[in-house]
Amino acid sequence: MFFIKKRRIVLDFEEHPRLKEFSFSFKRFIKNPLSVTGFSIIFIFFLIAVFAPVLAPPKWPHEPFRIPHQGFAMIPKPPSPEHPFGTTTKQYDIFYGVIWGTRTAFRIGFMVVGSILIIGVTVGSISGYFGGVIDEIIMRIVDIFMSLPTLILAMAIVTALGRSLDNIMKSLIIVGWPIYARTIRGSVLTLREEDFVKAARALGASHFKIIFKHILPNAIYPVLILASLDIGSMVLTAAALSFLGLGAPEGYADWGQMVSLARNYIVGPPGQPLLYWYVVTIPGLFILFFVLGWNLLGDALRDIFDPKQRRR
Repeated sequence: MFFIKKRRIVLDFEEHPRLKEFSFSFKRFIKNPLSVTGFSIIFIFFLIAVFAPVLAPPKWPHEPFRIPHQGFAMIPKPPSPEHPFGTTTKQYDIFYGVIWGTRTAFRIGFMVVGSILIIGVTVGSISGYFGGVIDEIIMRIVDIFMSLPTLILAMAIVTALGRSLDNIMKSLIIVGWPIYARTIRGSVLTLREEDFVKAARALGASHFKIIFKHILPNAIYPVLILASLDIGSMVLTAAALSFLGLGAPEGYADWGQMVSLARNYIVGPPGQPLLYWYVVTIPGLFILFFVLGWNLLGDALRDIFDPKQRRR
């Protein structure tokens, strides 16, 4: 339906409050230099991941994450036309490793944070909405997890399960969900006493419908912002565990494992401390900018969706 206003044809749906809020948020997003910078960095990594088979054709198509190498010499080779970023220990190609390692980083970030988000939001919503004994039991479990150092607990879980990238992701999911549960619980505790929730309950709406249709849409934003920040931190934690030898097997395209291969050459021989700068600097820069992109985007989203700063 159309109507005329000040000699302009305006669509009815443009006046919808949700569309107005979306338009306002989008304008703030594109005007925020942090959000544009973070999104641009992430988009570049996304393109690298998508076009990895073109940028670095796999030698073994059925094992694309296996880094090709020529020989087993321990001394790295400098950048050359054949190896643009040089080689690391045992002649693993650094260029191939960082390109395909981008896919590994996205896989870790999205799978870990996605799983944590589902578990944490579900558990926290149930705890906050029902309260009582259920809330006490769930929150005491959360307290136990949050009282333990995250990295040490993750290391213990990976050690028990066995060395692999999949087990690293499992350990990060186990140690990561409590903070999401506590965050969403606080929002649910406030919203469950609002008039629109009481009205829905009076009309006979089920608990499931009240939680997922009325409460979560209004409580989810802080958790989504936390998730955007955590994608980078989870990749960084996984890289740290791989560096400690708990991650993927040797020769797998993973940034943390590539830095681990270069640990003996972080500092060059006497008189030439930067001789092998490329073996650790290049994988380290990929980790740095990937985490930086998600942190910038998360900070921008926090500024955009925070009710206290939203209309400033």
